[in-house]
Amino acid sequence: MEDKELLDRFRQPDTQQAAFNELVRKYQQKIYWHIRKMVIDHEDADDLTQETFIKVWKNLHSFKGDSQLYTWLYRIATNECLSFLDKKKRRFFLPIVDVKAELLDKLQSGNLITGDEIQLKLQKALLQLPTKQRLVFNMKYFDELTYEEISAIVGTSVGALKSSYHLAVKKIEDFLNKN
Repeated sequence: MEDKELLDRFRQPDTQQAAFNELVRKYQQKIYWHIRKMVIDHEDADDLTQETFIKVWKNLHSFKGDSQLYTWLYRIATNECLSFLDKKKRRFFLPIVDVKAELLDKLQSGNLITGDEIQLKLQKALLQLPTKQRLVFNMKYFDELTYEEISAIVGTSVGALKSSYHLAVKKIEDFLNKN
């Protein structure tokens, strides 16, 4: 079902719940993996995915259609991730290095990586990046979003995103070459 049709059905009281359920089915997996790549832990990603869709439910009636629906969903999910990571850092008064160490520990003990050692090294390299660079890299490399789509999601200029992605790639290459 096309997004426009989903939105039209959502705006009708008698088909609202069914339309929302269809929207969740259509986007839940993509949103989950977008979040999971940022927070690493399955339980955290599951909770944040649920929080994302709760916010979508509460605010979908005000979605104007200025952007694509999935862009709007990604923006909500991205904001949930960034807020979660920031709260985690503040809650435990942890410097960012300790948050990265905790995420690395979860990465190594979790089941996010099902592939070989190269995949694990890439994920370790990604954890060395600043949060926003990791976010941009994940959306560009893994989710295959265009810079224009990422710009609409994170509210950053295309030029800044290209620079951020380039720096992220350079840092990843450096990390992989050293390790």
